[in-house]
Amino acid sequence: MSVTRFPDHTLESAPAAARATMAAVERKQGYLPVGVTRLASAPELLNGFLKVSALFESTTLDPLAREVVIMTMATRNGCHLCVAMHTARLTALDADAALLAALRDGNPLPDERLEAVRQFTLAVLATNGAVDDAALDAFLAHGHTSRNALEVVLGIGAYTMSTLANRMTDAPVDPQLAAFA
Repeated sequence: MSVTRFPDHTLESAPAAARATMAAVERKQGYLPVGVTRLASAPELLNGFLKVSALFESTTLDPLAREVVIMTMATRNGCHLCVAMHTARLTALDADAALLAALRDGNPLPDERLEAVRQFTLAVLATNGAVDDAALDAFLAHGHTSRNALEVVLGIGAYTMSTLANRMTDAPVDPQLAAFA
C-alpha cells in the first residue's frame, strides 16, 4: 500500500477535525504514533476508535481480560502494530511471559479464566455473535458475567476498527514500540 495514499499527518497538515485528538494523544503518549497520523485522514474513524476504545477500557472486564480480547483481535487480523502496542501494555501490567507468548502465537493461554475470554472472543467472531449456549456457558463458568459477554463485543468492535485501519494504512511500528514488535 502506498504511504502517499495515507499520509503521516502532522498537527498542521491533518484535517481540522483530527487535530485536537492528535494533540491529546501526543500529550498522553509523549509522541505522536504513526498509526494516529495515518488515521487522521479520516477524523471520524480516529475519533470514533479512540472513544470506543476508551469505553472498552471503562468496562467491568479486568485489564488482563481486556488485553486478551485486544490481542486475540490483533493476532487474528494480523495487525503487527497492535500486537507490539499491546505487548507493551501487557508488559506494563506485569503479565506472565507464558501468557504473552501464547497470546502472540494465538495458542491456548495458561490461565483458564483468560483462556475462556480468548475462546469466547473467537466464538463471537466465528458465529457473528450468534454464540451457542455451550460457548456462553463456558465463558460464564469462569466467573465472567453476561455483561462481560457484551463487553467482549464492544472490544471486538473497537479493535476491528483499529486492526483493519492499521493494516489498510500499512502503519509501521513506532520506534518507541520496536522492542515489543
